[in-house]
Amino acid sequence: MAYRRLLLPLTGTAAGEAALATALITARAWGAHVHCLHVRVDARDVAPLAGEGLSGAMIEEMMAATERESGERAERVRTLFEKFTSGLGGVTLADNPDTAAKSGGPTLSFESIAGREEDIVAQQSRLYDLAVVPHPEAGEDVSSSDALHAILFDSGRPVLIAPRVAPPDIGNRVCVAWNGTAESAAAVAAALPWLHKATAVRILCADEYQRRGPKAEGIQAYLRWHSIDAEIVPFKPTTREVGAGLLGAVRDFGADLLCMGAYSHSRLRQLILGGVTRHVLENAEIPVLMCR
Repeated sequence: MAYRRLLLPLTGTAAGEAALATALITARAWGAHVHCLHVRVDARDVAPLAGEGLSGAMIEEMMAATERESGERAERVRTLFEKFTSGLGGVTLADNPDTAAKSGGPTLSFESIAGREEDIVAQQSRLYDLAVVPHPEAGEDVSSSDALHAILFDSGRPVLIAPRVAPPDIGNRVCVAWNGTAESAAAVAAALPWLHKATAVRILCADEYQRRGPKAEGIQAYLRWHSIDAEIVPFKPTTREVGAGLLGAVRDFGADLLCMGAYSHSRLRQLILGGVTRHVLENAEIPVLMCR
């Protein structure tokens, strides 16, 4: 079992380089392909948002400004990709599986298209084994990440959130945050390729984190059926903050990957992330694999 095709949405933020490095580390582990996708804002989408009362000239000016900004952002992303790939060894640029198969190692490709980022990323990521997204920038509300939410809530695929600083490696020591939910079960299933490779796996649980569903012993038994030995270690919330306690337990283990479910408080509009999910996304210093 392996990841063969990874999607990496890039928006031109400072966290893009760390996300590229994180995706490449993952690709090297399985000889996988990483497709870097930049979605440019389509100026035609701005016009309906301009509202009434604006003259045609004002709307045209707004569209022109949007087009300029979109072009500049696309150029930054392209430059980032070319700068990153220029110094790589043993990595091939490939745009089809035949070329990728002949390379004998990880491959990369780049594409820039116009449209609505959340729609395109959600739809495209359904065709990939895993999506990698940059870490939210410092001071940025994690709920503002269109790509992250599109993948989590609309793709049916797992997402790997890269840390702010690229890690030296991923998946040697893996923590599983378990609370018995369907989301945590989906995350464990998505993490199986890493769990098989890991030298140590720890299941983290807490009474305050547990929901209706199987206890930690249940997922431990499940992993044994996959020939994966995992120890169960309860963690304590820090000052009643479950997310902080979870990340503290992750650091204590020296983990280089955290696997967990992603949760939302809203069923109508799934953009309000749960408290533990939000805390982990904003504060994790290692890659985090999440599923819905």
